[in-house]
Amino acid sequence: MILSTSCSNNNRNNNIITGRTAGNRKDGKYMTEKIREYNINGTMIIGIDHGYGNIKSSRRVFSTNVIKSDSAPIFSKDYIEYDGKFYIIGEGHKSFVAEKQADEDNYILTMAAIAKELEARGIRENHNNVKIHLAVGLPLKWVQAQRGEFKEYLMREPVINFKYKGRAYEVEIAGCTVMPQCYAAVAENLRLFTGMNLLVDIGNGTMNLMYLNNGKAMESKSWTEKMGVFQCIQKISNKVLDETGTILMNEVIDNYLKTGITDIAEPYASLMRETAQAYVSGIFQKLRDYEFNEKLMKLYFMGGGARIVETVGNYDKERTQFNHDICATAKGYEYYCYMALRSQNHRK
Repeated sequence: MILSTSCSNNNRNNNIITGRTAGNRKDGKYMTEKIREYNINGTMIIGIDHGYGNIKSSRRVFSTNVIKSDSAPIFSKDYIEYDGKFYIIGEGHKSFVAEKQADEDNYILTMAAIAKELEARGIRENHNNVKIHLAVGLPLKWVQAQRGEFKEYLMREPVINFKYKGRAYEVEIAGCTVMPQCYAAVAENLRLFTGMNLLVDIGNGTMNLMYLNNGKAMESKSWTEKMGVFQCIQKISNKVLDETGTILMNEVIDNYLKTGITDIAEPYASLMRETAQAYVSGIFQKLRDYEFNEKLMKLYFMGGGARIVETVGNYDKERTQFNHDICATAKGYEYYCYMALRSQNHRK
């Protein structure tokens, strides 16, 4: 069940575009945050953030690993059945692949994200066609080169028939809009970014940087670096192994990076903290390489790595903001896509 109220309704030439807000339910209770749902001409806009560590929709987050099988899993209920095969979703993380359309697992993960988001919106099974417009993104400096191929990859089947948790879905992919990461997450609130701001989006595989001048994106001052959280995890794992001979489970490291808290014994805790601090120092050095000056501009961190920076970083608290909503980019994709489609619709 989704609580909803209409927030906009534009009708022109029989083309209907709507945006509405919905309560997000967690553990049986509705949280105060409002999540918009966008529709255009009877088509749902669903944002999917294809991260290297996690896939995010506006309401759901899950790990990117996919395990393929010829038969249904015995223990896991979180699986996709497609084209006669079974795919267990979310047990671990995938390796870094720069070109997302070159990784067949991303197609399966897209189905899972669609099913999970439809489930969150109260659509748990359908025998009729559900029309959706995919709102997705790529790292800032890769959008131009990869946009066409990624769109073609996601739209290769006009109608997808699959099962999720044994429930049948038939989904028509009516369209797909590919947008730049980082910028999309703040597109709705650009008016709040007065003066010079540096956006820093730290994902699992990449770090995206973009300058905003009074809310306007500076395309010539945007970069993508391979300095994601996964690189920090690798550094911690290697440091602990080199110093102690112990292999530290990635889950232990991941929990520390998400919370800044650990209950493991010394010297492992100190080694983990010291390496995380060195990783964050490297991030700030990279920002300075791209002309960051804390006295002249403000910083805005987002993505999974924002928590690490906030926990162990050395920064000006008065001029630095953190957005810890891991679904912010997926929500931004939906808004960005909605505005673009609305603009196209009004020009007709």
